Amino acid sequence: MREVSQVINGKRVIVKKPELLAPAGNLEKLKVAILYGADAVFIGGKEFSLRSSASNFSLEDIQEAVEFAHTHHAAIHVTCNIILHEDNLKGLEEYLLKLDEIGVDAIIVADPYIMSLAKKLHLKLEVHVSTQLSTMNTSAIRFYENLGVDRVVFAREVDYQDLKEVREKVDIDLEYFIHGAMCIHYSGRCMLSNYFSRRDANRGGCSQSCRWYYDIFEKDQQLNHDEIIPFSMSSKDMSLVDELPKLIELGIDSFKIEGRMKQPEYVYTVVKMYRKYADHYLKLQKEGKDRSAYRVSEADKRELLAAYQRRGYCEGYYHQHNGRDMISLKRPKNAKDGNTEEKPWQDIKVQEKINGILTFSVGKRAKLTVSYGNITVECTGQEVQEAQKQPLDPKRIEKQMRKTGNTEFVFERLKIHTEGNVFLPMQALNELRREGIKELTEKIQMQYRREEADCETETKKTVEKNSTGKECSISASVQSKAQLEAAVNSGVRCVYLDEEIEFERENGVQYFLAMPYIFRERTIRRYERMYAKIEEKYDGILIRNWESYAWLRQHAYQKEIRSDYNLYIFNQKAKEELKDLGIGQGTAPVELNDRELAELGIGEQAFIAYGYQPVMVSAGCIKKTSASCDGKGGVLTISDRYQKEFTVRCYCRDCYNVMYNSAPLFLADKAEEIRKLMPAQIRLDFTVENKEQVKEICKIYMNAFTEGKKMEPQIREYTRGHFKRGVK
Repeated sequence: MREVSQVINGKRVIVKKPELLAPAGNLEKLKVAILYGADAVFIGGKEFSLRSSASNFSLEDIQEAVEFAHTHHAAIHVTCNIILHEDNLKGLEEYLLKLDEIGVDAIIVADPYIMSLAKKLHLKLEVHVSTQLSTMNTSAIRFYENLGVDRVVFAREVDYQDLKEVREKVDIDLEYFIHGAMCIHYSGRCMLSNYFSRRDANRGGCSQSCRWYYDIFEKDQQLNHDEIIPFSMSSKDMSLVDELPKLIELGIDSFKIEGRMKQPEYVYTVVKMYRKYADHYLKLQKEGKDRSAYRVSEADKRELLAAYQRRGYCEGYYHQHNGRDMISLKRPKNAKDGNTEEKPWQDIKVQEKINGILTFSVGKRAKLTVSYGNITVECTGQEVQEAQKQPLDPKRIEKQMRKTGNTEFVFERLKIHTEGNVFLPMQALNELRREGIKELTEKIQMQYRREEADCETETKKTVEKNSTGKECSISASVQSKAQLEAAVNSGVRCVYLDEEIEFERENGVQYFLAMPYIFRERTIRRYERMYAKIEEKYDGILIRNWESYAWLRQHAYQKEIRSDYNLYIFNQKAKEELKDLGIGQGTAPVELNDRELAELGIGEQAFIAYGYQPVMVSAGCIKKTSASCDGKGGVLTISDRYQKEFTVRCYCRDCYNVMYNSAPLFLADKAEEIRKLMPAQIRLDFTVENKEQVKEICKIYMNAFTEGKKMEPQIREYTRGHFKRGVK
C-alpha cells in the first residue's frame, strides 16, 4: 500500500503524492508514459487480459517493462481481468508465478478464482480488484479486503459524494478513473455486443453496439426529435483535470488514465498534463495555499483535450449521475457551401499502425502481406497484366494503397516490389487493400475465439459426471403482480420478484427477493431501513452483484442466498469459491453454449430457458438523456437501424436502466437436450408479458419439462440465445 494519506487529528492529510497510473499497449507507450511522469503503468499480457485486439505484452516484454519501470522508480500492473471460462484455466497458475518471479508489482483481476489463487500461491505482488466488477460501495470493498486484496478500482459511475463517503470508511487502497473513454453501461454488465455480433465484451471483443444509432419511443411517442435524430448511446470521454485538488484532498491513492489502445502521442500528452497539475497542487499545498489558487491554463486544457476524443469531453459521473451533457446527442453536420470546418462533436479517428509488402509480377496474382504486431495475413488479388502503354508507378501504387480511410488501420511502412512493366486497375488495388485489412481484422478477432471441441463426446462425459438423478423444477422471475399471480396459478413453485411487488403467500411456493442490479451507497441506506422486513418476508435472496452479497453477510443473513447469471461464474474453480462463500444455487451463464455448460456442470444451478434477456445495465438514463426525468420510472422502447425494438425499463428508485433483447429466448423444444445437462431448476424470466402470455409460456414449459412433450415455438419471433452457438 502506498499510504498516500493518513487521518491525523481527525483530518485526512496527504503524506505522499498519489499514484498517476497510465495505460500502455506496447513497450513504446510504456516508456513514454514513465519518462513523462507516470508512477505506474498498467499493461495486458497476451493471455488472461481484456483488450484482446491490442498488441499486448509477451512474458519477455513484461520482463523488459518491469526492468525499465523499476529503473525509473515506477510500478507495473498487469491486467488479468478476463472472466475465466473453463478453457482459460490451463496455464493460469504458471502464468501468475512467472509474473511474480519477474517482479510485476500488481495484477488487476475480476474473477473470484484468480483472487483466491493469487493468495494461495503466496505471491509477493499485489492483487487489485478490476473496474469490471463495478464496485460501488463500502460493503463490497470490505468484502474484498477480507479476501486479502490490496486495492479496489472503483466503477466509473461512482460520484464525488460516494467517493468521499467510502474514503472515510475504509483504509484499503482506492483507484479512480480521471481521464479517457467511458461506456454507457456498467462494466461487466453489458451483453449488447454478445447478442448483436457474438463478440464477448467480457473477453475483450466488444463491437461497441451502444454507439450505433437508435430511435426512442414512449407509448408510441418518439422522444428523440429533429436535432438529435438518430439517437446514440455514445458517451463522451471524461476529463477531471479541473477536479484534481478535490480528489487529492479526498485521499484517493491512484489516479487512472484510460487508453491502452491509444497512440503514444495520447499517452505523452495526457500523462504530461496530469503529472504537471497534480504536482502543481501538491506544491500549492506545501506553500499553505488552498484549492482556490489552482488553475489549469486554457492552452494546456486545449492541448489535453485535443490529444484524443470521441465526441467531446465531460466530467464523467463525478458531479452528476447521468444526463444529456454526458452523451453525444448530435451527429456531425454536413458542411455547406464548401465550408469544411470540423464540428466539435466529430470523432477524431485514431488508427493502428500496420506494415505491408505488396508484390507485383507480370502473369501472377498480386500479393499483399499485412502485419500488425505479431499477426500477419497474406492475400492475393487479380492477375498482374503487362502494361501496354505506361506501367504502374510504385509511388502511384503506394498512394492508392495508403487510402485506408475509415478503417482501424494506417500503413506505417509499405514496401512495393515490382517485376516487369506491371499494370493493374485501381479498382483491383482497392479490392486487394480492403481484403487485406478485412482478413487482418478477422485474424485479430480470432485471438479471443474458442476452439470447438467434440461436442457429443464432451457433453456425454461431463453429464455423466455431473448428473444428480433428480428432476428439475420450473421457477419464474416476474416484474409485476399480474405476472406473479399467473405464474403461481400455473404451478410455478419458486418465484423471484422485485421488492415493490406485494404478495399473499401460497402454500408450497418459495418467494425470493431479486435484489437490484446496481447496489450503490444510497441503495444500502434504503435497504438498511427495510432489512427486518426482508428477513421476515422472503424465503431467500437472489443477488446480482458482490455488493449485495457483502451487505447480506454484514447482517449475518441466515436464509438462502442464490446468485444470478451476471456474477459471471464461468469455470468450476469460481463455482467452488461461491460455494465456500455460502452461496447456494447459482444461475448458469447465458453466454455459454451447451458444450461449455456441460464442461462447467450446472447440476446445482438454475438454467434460464425463456425470456427477454437483459443486454445492458446502464447508469446513463435514456429517458433523461432524450427527454427529461420525471422520477416515475416506466418503460421505453428503442429501435435500431433494422427496426428491431428493444424494451428499456427505467429503475428510478436506484437510477439505472435495463435494456432487454428484441426477441425472447425460447428453448422449450430443446427440453431433451437441456435435461441432459441436469440443471437444478428451469427458470422463466418474464418482463413485458401480460397475464395470459405468462400462463401460455408456463403451460408450454410445464408440458416440455415435466411431461416430456415435444413443444414447438408458439411465438412469431424468438432467439436461441447462445445455447448452440456460444460467444466468440
